Amino acid sequence: MKEIFIKGMTYGWNTTRGAYRTAEAVESMKKLRETGSEWIALSFFTFQDTFASTDIVFDYGHTMTDRDIEFAVKQAKDLGMKVCLKPVVNTREGIWRARIGFPEEAVEYWNKWFASYTNFLLHYAELAEELDCEMFCVGCEMINTESRTEQWEQVIASVREVYNGPLIYNANHGKEEGVEWFDKVDIIGTSAYYPVATKAGDSEENMIKNWEEVKGKLVKLHQKFNKPILFVEIGCRSAEGCATMPWDFEHTELPFSEEEQANFYSSVLKVFWNEPWFAGFFWWDWSTKLYPLEEAKKNVGFDIYGKKAEEVLKNWYSKER
Repeated sequence: MKEIFIKGMTYGWNTTRGAYRTAEAVESMKKLRETGSEWIALSFFTFQDTFASTDIVFDYGHTMTDRDIEFAVKQAKDLGMKVCLKPVVNTREGIWRARIGFPEEAVEYWNKWFASYTNFLLHYAELAEELDCEMFCVGCEMINTESRTEQWEQVIASVREVYNGPLIYNANHGKEEGVEWFDKVDIIGTSAYYPVATKAGDSEENMIKNWEEVKGKLVKLHQKFNKPILFVEIGCRSAEGCATMPWDFEHTELPFSEEEQANFYSSVLKVFWNEPWFAGFFWWDWSTKLYPLEEAKKNVGFDIYGKKAEEVLKNWYSKER
């Protein structure tokens, strides 16, 4: 695979069927393109009932339809962007997908789950091929399943039978070493929600120091598998203390702080941008329905529209590497 560097953004997470095809969504993707983003990760999900269910189902009231996906992919391409299609499985009970799994000895349950997951994935891999998506993600933060090396290798082999582009797997920060089958994908992905701040309002300098430690660990991972590494998820809400827990989406009572979000963005861009083994970013995330621009200085979500972090990203994404 030729060298790749992605200036990207995740688009449209946590929306329901039909959301990609609204007037607000069309306008939102145009604004995303104005950040200098050249790629989107089109990330959507369906459900299994519990973390211990073996059936992954299409939820008609929620899951994006193929028409929705086709619409969003076409719009992205019309805007000159490339697409990583990223189907995700969540639990209807709300338990994090990393907990999906069974006792090691429950072989029958594992086999049933992987059969259902393969069917789920192949549907979207085939769609990605038909729509000329430039990348496909085979899984996201499935920590409890990652030790099933042989079964994951079979999943990936099945996907390669229907999709001809590069494949990525989305591990979770700090758990990347648990994936022994990274040699089977083209790009090592991770959700890079590393807590690089040690206190609310921490300095960019301190975040840079902590990113350097992260980089040292990821260099070793790259050397082990000789694969590029991509931050397939990374971001931080614009609220005080969120750089100490960048994954957080629940503490909406925290006060607004665009400085902390901007420092998180700037620090990681400075540390990783010029590393030849580093393949880029899909920032988390850009909504299909944006808040009015005048409300940007009150919004405490991941979106960067109208915030200082947007200016940081535009500056970096305007550069060549």
